[in-house]
Amino acid sequence: MRYEVRGGVIGAGRYGSGRYGAWGARRRMLAGLALAGCGALLAAGCSPPGGAPPGGGGSAPGSAPAASAGASAGAGASAAPAKGSVTVTGEVAKGLDSPWGVAPLPGGDLLVGSRDKGTISRVRTDTGEVTPIGRVPGVAPGGEGGLLGLALSPAFASDRLVYAYFTTESDNRIARMRYDEQRPPGQQLGAPDTVLRGIPKGLIHNGGRIAFGPDGMLYAGTGETGNTALAQDRRSLGGKILRMTPDGKPVHGNPEPDSVVYSWGHRNVQGLAWDPDKRLWASEFGQHTWDELNLIVPGGDYGWPAVEGKGGGAGFRDPVAVWKTDEASPSGIAWAEGSIWMAALKGERLWRIPLKGTAEAAAPEAFLTGRYGRLRTVVPLGGDRLLLVTSETDGRGSPQAGDDRILGLTVR
Repeated sequence: MRYEVRGGVIGAGRYGSGRYGAWGARRRMLAGLALAGCGALLAAGCSPPGGAPPGGGGSAPGSAPAASAGASAGAGASAAPAKGSVTVTGEVAKGLDSPWGVAPLPGGDLLVGSRDKGTISRVRTDTGEVTPIGRVPGVAPGGEGGLLGLALSPAFASDRLVYAYFTTESDNRIARMRYDEQRPPGQQLGAPDTVLRGIPKGLIHNGGRIAFGPDGMLYAGTGETGNTALAQDRRSLGGKILRMTPDGKPVHGNPEPDSVVYSWGHRNVQGLAWDPDKRLWASEFGQHTWDELNLIVPGGDYGWPAVEGKGGGAGFRDPVAVWKTDEASPSGIAWAEGSIWMAALKGERLWRIPLKGTAEAAAPEAFLTGRYGRLRTVVPLGGDRLLLVTSETDGRGSPQAGDDRILGLTVR
């Protein structure tokens, strides 16, 4: 069994010269965050005012995303450039404790969850001020469990609902809470309304990423908790990608009409993102040899535990890209500028996977290797802008003064 324990800090210059390059443009960058609002924030589950599902003009509610149904290489699709670039434009926030889930708010501020404290805080992106808004009742942190993914309701402008995936004493579950900004700080979360319960829990492999897709449905990546048989057990919610209505019900287009299971054969899914053609991508922990980036189709079997990496044969779907486990241990992903951007924990780097349709356009590139330590979450802000969340205070890092951080990036 491979745990995501990281080695020592790579290189003596992790926080050396150039760490805050272009930080003189901080105010300009943060103003851009506010203007970005929720546009293109598919992976965070945000929506524009009025409550339209992310990816406006997408599939009708209740239908499976049409572009996810196929996995051809996309003949005629334009390819992302073979070489890209990453510029750290500034530090949006620092001093965060075990950050995991991030949900951008209309106007540019962020909701950030603490895995180990079970709290959600609001981060002002113009000042970096961090204000707790409340604690999620029932969170029982331990190992890789705790308060994990966050997402905003597609109708957040009117219903003010925040969704959270978290570990309890008995299971992993998804609940939603009303966010009332008029109440005092620390008391702004309403009582949780459980949307889905019974996702297996463990000290490892709890999955945890949630996001609203372009069809307005809620997706969740889960893990098999170290019990490999769960990944192929269609009755279990472990080792799966789940698709459900905002109320936690199965939806039309799922492989089985009475089940929220969308794909299976997964070991530990921690990243979900959609490209402009509404195809769903997911990052996944391997065991000893290969970590994976997968293109997800409804009813797809991604092979675990029979297969790790490519070459699974008939009945299994191969990953689009793979990495040695020391180079990745992938967590959050986002789409921007023709590529998937993938945060690596043990690998301590940001991977760029340039795409042409559903295939790699060129070999993946690594950026920021060893510079900021373990990397957990990537948030798209539209265009060439991303946010990157570090993960040095999760018990497996080597935190330095100011960790953990949210960094602003421009990419191409």
